[in-house]
Amino acid sequence: MSGIFGVVSKNDCAELLLYGTDYHSHLGTEFGGMAILGTEFTRQIHALGQSQFKSKFFTDYQHMQGNKGIGVISALDEQPIYLNSKFGPFCLATNGIIENDEALAAALLKKGVSFSEVSTRPVNTTELVAKLINQGTDYVHGIEKVFEMIDGSCSLLLLNRTGIFAARDRFGYTPLVIGKKGNAWAVTSETTAFHNIGFEIVKYLDPGEIVLINEDGVVQRKPGTSRTNQICAFLWIYTGFPASSYEGINAEMVREKCGRALARHDTDIQVDVVSGIPDSGLAHGLGYAIESQKPFRRPLVKYTPGYGRSYTPPSQQTRDHIAKMKLIPIKEVIKGNSIVVCEDSIVRGTQLKNFTIKKLWDCGAKQIHVRPACPPLMFPCRFNLSTRSIHELAARKAIRDLEGHDLENVSDYIDHRSEKYKRMVEWIARDIGVTTLRYQTVEDMVEAIGMQKEKLCLYCWTGQCPKACSKKSKIGIQEIKQTAKKHEKELESQHKLWQ
Repeated sequence: MSGIFGVVSKNDCAELLLYGTDYHSHLGTEFGGMAILGTEFTRQIHALGQSQFKSKFFTDYQHMQGNKGIGVISALDEQPIYLNSKFGPFCLATNGIIENDEALAAALLKKGVSFSEVSTRPVNTTELVAKLINQGTDYVHGIEKVFEMIDGSCSLLLLNRTGIFAARDRFGYTPLVIGKKGNAWAVTSETTAFHNIGFEIVKYLDPGEIVLINEDGVVQRKPGTSRTNQICAFLWIYTGFPASSYEGINAEMVREKCGRALARHDTDIQVDVVSGIPDSGLAHGLGYAIESQKPFRRPLVKYTPGYGRSYTPPSQQTRDHIAKMKLIPIKEVIKGNSIVVCEDSIVRGTQLKNFTIKKLWDCGAKQIHVRPACPPLMFPCRFNLSTRSIHELAARKAIRDLEGHDLENVSDYIDHRSEKYKRMVEWIARDIGVTTLRYQTVEDMVEAIGMQKEKLCLYCWTGQCPKACSKKSKIGIQEIKQTAKKHEKELESQHKLWQ
């Protein structure tokens, strides 16, 4: 999970790039990077483990000059990377997960291509994408080939002398949005980045769409199509920032609707207080309070200045430490009250159990009713950095204990009307130590988002593989079947210019 931001202006863009990129800090905790192109490329990358993006780059940006640049906050590898390619030099930032990265890298190594970027994994994913792009006849063709070859997802920003190429993943798992401000253009993963720096949304890129952003505007180099859309539903439930919109749908509004749906099913419990676990659970809790007409209060508050999200760090030890330290209970709100606790999701369950529920009981809660805004997570995400092990998931731990072994087919546990589902939820409720536990249904979650179910990726809840899962991986670099001249003619017929 990463966030990418790019800007092109007729003036210096360094300050816009700094603040636009910083508004993606909720999406990654490992590395931040900026690349600006003026008379030459200037690039900086810093580790963010113990500091915020702004503090790391505030001095740097004052010495970076140019009218076009890209920035990234990454949960995995160091980026943006720089490559002096056969097309000329360029910098690249990516967002997504490539499942077959090792196979693709091996194929390139066999062809004599080398890798040099530092990575804790076999290959730096962004460098891999850059080397794959370099196998095409031009930038657009290279990006198209990347989309064809990868299993997983990849949206990207490529900075070179002509401008910024922005390409959204062909199945739309991650968003990219174009904005305009006076004589400047920008592209972002999160529309939150636009509000305070004065950009207005111009276009949500379609899945597979490739555009070139330069000083004159935005030129479409390859059209996309909404027919292949499989955008991640978890953006609205948790990972996205509340002020951001995806496909024109605001995350805060969806979360309120999720909370209202949860309240409509709670006709058999009596509560004194409705709450949401900060920060992402707050809107779900507000929606629940609006629907139930029960008071919304804050039994737990987050110490925002010191601690970020406990979901994004790759280390379980780090996640647990943040979860323990960031939430501070208010005993005066908790003691003697029956409390509804709205949460965005239950992933592993350990943080909720050890660092949230325990604090409420220790402060004298009378009852605790937990209401996650999405169904039980059953499968690790295949398309972005999320839970990477199926054995970690709370639902899978429950099934393993109930069945005595791991199950390959968990369809009975996915159906919220089945007895096995009810037994699983009861097991999780006992494990985390709450009075009652009720999950959101897939149907209510999809209705809250307001998109067609077929246009959402629901894989981590249903196990139903989106379109990209069923396609055959094209391992290795294919021979070019069309000439560059023919390719350029096709592009000329597809141009579209926003000015």
